[in-house]
Amino acid sequence: MTGKHFATAALVVIAVSALPPSVGAQTLESIAARNKITVSYREAAVPFSYALSPTRSVGFSVDLTDAIVDDVRARLKKPNLEVVRIPVTGQNRIPLLVDGTYDLECGSTTNTAARGKEVAFAISHFFTGTRLLAKTSANIKSYADLARKPVATAAGSTNEKILRKYSADNNLDIQIVLGKDYGEALQMLEDDRALALALDDVLLFGLRANARDPAALEVVGETLQVEPYGCMVRRDDPEFKKLVDGTLARLMRSGEFTRLYAKWFESPIPPKGVVLGMPMSRQLEDNLKALSDKPAF
Repeated sequence: MTGKHFATAALVVIAVSALPPSVGAQTLESIAARNKITVSYREAAVPFSYALSPTRSVGFSVDLTDAIVDDVRARLKKPNLEVVRIPVTGQNRIPLLVDGTYDLECGSTTNTAARGKEVAFAISHFFTGTRLLAKTSANIKSYADLARKPVATAAGSTNEKILRKYSADNNLDIQIVLGKDYGEALQMLEDDRALALALDDVLLFGLRANARDPAALEVVGETLQVEPYGCMVRRDDPEFKKLVDGTLARLMRSGEFTRLYAKWFESPIPPKGVVLGMPMSRQLEDNLKALSDKPAF
């Protein structure tokens, strides 16, 4: 090999080795090679995944994540497997999973056919729909009350798309303002930069419970659509999806999933000990038996 060819080959090797390990390998293989799994969390998706401090996240989806990690440890026979947790937003959660920055997302991500072209979704672990959070003093009861008014939502969410379509279909001309995440969107409502906040109903109950003045806020409006939440893994990796699905199916069949649901949706949760008071929906009860990963649309 000439010096020129050797240098070119060396550059190729360096470029390939610089890629995240999971891009060039199946997820379990990559995790084993690194002795590390990287999982994501959301910073304000109460009660699914939210930060209590810069180093501690909690929630229903965090507990599901931990159960999956335990099964990864058992599968790989690596009891001391390192776990790295990174925060993601609605805008970067899919790109960072696809490019190998992290390995697993269990949060509040809706399973849609469009997203299924980029990632794969596990068995659905929650069902929800878009509603509104508004100040009680504003007397907002329906979407029609928001015609030509500012309404906040999270950038990159399905709620943004649903709200834009509903506004156009009903000639409401709702003025949509976007927060980078749920917390920023709530602040827009609390600071009167928006008259209402449109998100999945369960997120609204969670945000209200932890708001500056919960009694000043109410969840209103009809549910615009029903959407399933699912844990995300990379596409074209059926082995890892099978492991994740297996964990969720085991939890659902054993009753552990129902116990975790009661812990986060029907019992006092940190940091303030509030109770969301949300019984399990009929769709979710049905899916404990169906174990479906079907997208919403």
